[in-house]
Amino acid sequence: MKIFINPGHAPNGQPDPGACNKYTGLQESEVAFCVGEKTADYLNAVGIETESLQSDSLAEVCIAANASGADFFISVHCNSANTTSANGTETWACAGSAEGRKLAQCINDQIVDALGTTDRGVKIAAPGINGLYVLSNTDMPAVLVELAFISNAEDVVLLTEQQDEFARAIARGVTDYFN
Repeated sequence: MKIFINPGHAPNGQPDPGACNKYTGLQESEVAFCVGEKTADYLNAVGIETESLQSDSLAEVCIAANASGADFFISVHCNSANTTSANGTETWACAGSAEGRKLAQCINDQIVDALGTTDRGVKIAAPGINGLYVLSNTDMPAVLVELAFISNAEDVVLLTEQQDEFARAIARGVTDYFN
């Protein structure tokens, strides 16, 4: 079993840090990298092989994932909104992928249960409508995890202080999928 992990946005935030908290300066790319690396460590510890790539090029990410021989793809992100009241966790899967939807639900449930985030549920991305590039351009079942809102004061505390717990929850979601 192999999982391809894509921490969202550019390495070290250059040139694209993703969403940023305007008060703390926390960058999505930094959180995604840390959570992605810790997730890989937890999955490796239970015998699940991983490969990771953080890149500003979504095409490069998809090409690498498709060439990796991975069975599943997980992209890690932080959500953001114009309103600071938006909060919680949501996980995306590609339309038509029952296995992707099942994995998304397992991961989403684990994060919500472990961290007490608001459950925004599993969302479905439809290519050409609201499709997320990495979900519709990878050959394996794929999910995109929006851990929490980097624009929300309570969620940003979790994203800053609970990265290990987010990683554990994603890894448990993967193992739940297989059980």
